[in-house]
Amino acid sequence: MKITILILFAGALTVAAIERCFISDGAKLENVASNYKFTEGPACDAAGNVFFTDQPNDRIVKWNAANGKLTKFKSPCGRSNGLCFDKDGNLWACADDKNELWRIAPNGKVTVVVKDYQGKKLNGPNDLWIRPDGGLYFTDPFYKRSFWDRGPMEQDGQHVYYLAPDHKTLTRVATDLQQPNGVIGTPDGKTLYVADIRAKKTYAYDIQPDGSLANKRLFCGHGSDGMTIDNRGNVYLTGKGVLVFNKDGKQIAHIEVSEPWTANVCFGGKDRRTLFITAGKSIYTLRMCVTGVGSQ
Repeated sequence: MKITILILFAGALTVAAIERCFISDGAKLENVASNYKFTEGPACDAAGNVFFTDQPNDRIVKWNAANGKLTKFKSPCGRSNGLCFDKDGNLWACADDKNELWRIAPNGKVTVVVKDYQGKKLNGPNDLWIRPDGGLYFTDPFYKRSFWDRGPMEQDGQHVYYLAPDHKTLTRVATDLQQPNGVIGTPDGKTLYVADIRAKKTYAYDIQPDGSLANKRLFCGHGSDGMTIDNRGNVYLTGKGVLVFNKDGKQIAHIEVSEPWTANVCFGGKDRRTLFITAGKSIYTLRMCVTGVGSQ
């Protein structure tokens, strides 16, 4: 594993000092397992357990925070992609098989919450984030899947949607992106980050009380697949390894992963100080000094 730490601050901090306050001393990237086809969508529950998808094999896998064991949580799972837990312990899933948004109860019972927008099939919900009041944002890019039995794209573009806390009112909140993919918000519910993977850019927005977005601004000149955030406000982007940016949009680290593509990332474990990285056929972990925050 190679970790590049960039010095962006004036003063006496050295590379070693920055690394010590960011990644745990002596920490190495650990390969937890490599017996999957394509891993995606890691999400942490209240106990620190991490759930992730093996999308081509149509299953959700659980990593147990108590013993580190991996077990099947749900299969089939609608070929789920991005995942996120709400405050009630429900696992929300971007179910790509039929382009739906699911809510999965702790006992595995599925409720299809969103199946279309204005009577037309969604492109394929990809990633999601739940704000503190239960409102939910999800991205809807179009990636043609081999398992689809459907015609061309029915929506007029690739957009970002907001599902109100009543889980009934669905609105578009960003319609000018080329291909929105990763999405994450700050734990105070005030800022939303959305990655436009095709444009190779990530934007920040101010979240309004009604769920709409305002003050779009460029956060950094990199796109991303999945995303997460830590307690210092650092934002983690994926693709070629993991790129870490501070809250001002300056890159502070690059965690290299020996896989062709790094799809997603989240914090997990009982103390939320283990970074979980889904990449190719594998899932990796890295012990950190920072902690994960909010819905991820």
